[in-house]
Amino acid sequence: MIEVKLVNKSSNPLPHYATAGSAGVDLYANNDEPITLSSLERTLVPTGLYMELPLGFEAQIRPRSGLAIRHGISLVNTPGTIDSDYRGEIKIIMVNLSKEDFTIQKGERIAQMVITRHEQVSWKEVSDLSDTDRGSGGFGHTGT
Repeated sequence: MIEVKLVNKSSNPLPHYATAGSAGVDLYANNDEPITLSSLERTLVPTGLYMELPLGFEAQIRPRSGLAIRHGISLVNTPGTIDSDYRGEIKIIMVNLSKEDFTIQKGERIAQMVITRHEQVSWKEVSDLSDTDRGSGGFGHTGT
């Protein structure tokens, strides 16, 4: 388990794992007034959270499945990445993909955050790559 420094400027609880097997923690809206999203509208929703991730880690911001299936609410940039050197407020880019208006209330669970390790690479420029059975096939070339 890693320790992550967190400043909570909201009245919402700290992010926490709902179950022992949870990969992500819920993030809560910290808006002063309700935000109503019309069909296909997007907005930036504050969380009131600021964090300091250790070098070599990132936070991935993902949609909540319940909001997606029940209301057609998703995230525009998914998964969104928060780098270890970012110190600003965590804000969520939400979008309404349904035909009905959706209102985001203060304290509502709006996204999930997964903390994960990552590697940085050094690029080695070459003139060609090794062959494989798959080769350059992609985008459904193996059938349905």
